[in-house]
Amino acid sequence: MGISKMKTLLRALRSRNYRLFVAGQSVSLVGTWMQQVAMSWLVYRLTGSAFLLGVVGFTSQIPTFLFSPVAGVLADRWNRRRILMLTQGLAMVQAAVLAAAVLLGVVQVWHIVALSLVLGMVNAFDIPVRQSFVVEMVAHRDDLGNAIALNSSMVNGARLIGPTVAGLLVASVGEGICFLLNSASYLAVLLALAAMRIEPRAGSAKPRRHVLHELKEGFVYSFGFAPIRSILLLIALMSLTGMPYTVLVPVFAKDILHGGAHTFGFLMTAAGCGALAGTVYLASRGSVLGLGRLIVASAALFAVGVAGFALSETLWLSLASLVVAGYGAMTLVASCNTILQTILEEDKRGRVMSFFTVAFMGMAPFGSLGAGAMTRMIGPRDTLLLGAICCLIGAVVFARNLPRIRQLVRPIYVQMGIIKEVAEGMETAAEQPPMPNKER
Repeated sequence: MGISKMKTLLRALRSRNYRLFVAGQSVSLVGTWMQQVAMSWLVYRLTGSAFLLGVVGFTSQIPTFLFSPVAGVLADRWNRRRILMLTQGLAMVQAAVLAAAVLLGVVQVWHIVALSLVLGMVNAFDIPVRQSFVVEMVAHRDDLGNAIALNSSMVNGARLIGPTVAGLLVASVGEGICFLLNSASYLAVLLALAAMRIEPRAGSAKPRRHVLHELKEGFVYSFGFAPIRSILLLIALMSLTGMPYTVLVPVFAKDILHGGAHTFGFLMTAAGCGALAGTVYLASRGSVLGLGRLIVASAALFAVGVAGFALSETLWLSLASLVVAGYGAMTLVASCNTILQTILEEDKRGRVMSFFTVAFMGMAPFGSLGAGAMTRMIGPRDTLLLGAICCLIGAVVFARNLPRIRQLVRPIYVQMGIIKEVAEGMETAAEQPPMPNKER
């Protein structure tokens, strides 16, 4: 890779605050993935129940559905860095309590469910605030899309390391050490947040109305704009019907592939490899042109990958399928995030990103619970195949709506003063040569 290509790939790192964020989050996210893998394996080891895997997934994510919209209002009102320091500190305590319960040998399933609920409530506020905070860390607005892609790359780079390390640790010393290391990893992100120098954002002193009024205002803004509405609905469908495959990976690892904790770790790492490849590709793009078509293609790839994993009976094919699924899922999410972050009005950023969080994370608990229940009725293979079909239908519907979006988006972008590249990126179904990145 040439020097110029590397500069394009890493251009958001020229912002000091974003460099600090990347340094802290890179450590913390490895611990997060370790805990996620270890918790899933612990539940399945204690119960042998795919349904209870779904229950734990439900309790860890349902608070996002309930509370993220309120968190979005707070993100538009309050100091986002202080909110993040509070949520990260609470997550560190949650991991420490879980580690203590496991290491002392007193852990029971209800402990895991309760602590998952606590973490879910923390994440309900942390995720939309963190999504909104990205724009404050990036000094050059043109680097926003690259920062979002790099953030996804960081998540999935940790996904390569965390599950593999967790699988080895679980097999050798048990799940408790994974939870303990995750708790310690939060110190890195807390130190990074404390070291940042953040300028007060414009409009932060604007008089505020009742929370419910501002929540309604954000909802009308989000779902009254066809491109945002289409993106949110596609992400919600994928999260509800496709992403629950992650909940069933332990079932496939043990019962279909006849492996152990290390097999589970390898499968999760394969999905991470695909996701990392997708986000590195997005980060290397010099333009946001063509993202509309990329959203359609990545949704279709995700569906194909999940279907291949459902039908596979060999480890190598399962790993290959999860690489495809991981690439499709994360390319879709990062592309949608990039478009949303670029077109939003600043005073509504927190609220719209909270709806994005609800679509991506908030729908997942219903998918997890449904997947666990359906596995008991029709088996894990048919459950994943049905989800893959739904995702493919969503991709087709979004593709058919692109001409309509093209008709609606240009006058709205002109009125809002949106960068021309973004308008072209949503309005065309094919890649075009890069254009100057100018404000209207």
